[in-house]
Amino acid sequence: MKKFTLIFLLFISTIAFAQNEMSTKTGSVNFEASVPLFEEVEATNKTAFCVLNTKTGAITSTVLIKDFRFKIPMMEEHFNDNYMESADYPKATFKGVIEGFNMNIIDTSPKEFKLIGILKLHGKSKNICTIAILRKADYKLEIISDFDVNSSDFNILIPEILSLKVAKTVNIKTVFLFNRPTFANNP
Repeated sequence: MKKFTLIFLLFISTIAFAQNEMSTKTGSVNFEASVPLFEEVEATNKTAFCVLNTKTGAITSTVLIKDFRFKIPMMEEHFNDNYMESADYPKATFKGVIEGFNMNIIDTSPKEFKLIGILKLHGKSKNICTIAILRKADYKLEIISDFDVNSSDFNILIPEILSLKVAKTVNIKTVFLFNRPTFANNP
């Protein structure tokens, strides 16, 4: 009987913990390192994974570098082989927290929250502090962020011959859409 009770309690605690987390495998991460008058340097990854703890606001996301798609296939090849070295550094991760996160105050009007955490990319880590915009969209939770990083902070070397064509400051935009969150005003 004690064994059954222990298993039952573990099962219930697992369910309770899982109710505090939402995840998505179809997040979008876009980066742009374009400079005026030259060819666009931009790519999008639509397979980013993200987990949000709805009790604490803790957020973790992972992006596979090889899943970034460019308009020009040659750029994608150079991106993976020469700059990001995706065979050696296959993913980028972000672990942080949305400060003041409260599921009960999120509605269809966008609300701004401070997002702080650590971005790990190309074997290096950098503290990130930005704004996350959260809103309810068709009974889903949408989280959008937009921030800049410097390629040199992650030891991503841009050859001198290309330094005029590729920005050293890279803009990163993320969009995560979580299905069926628990909103206080949902039926």
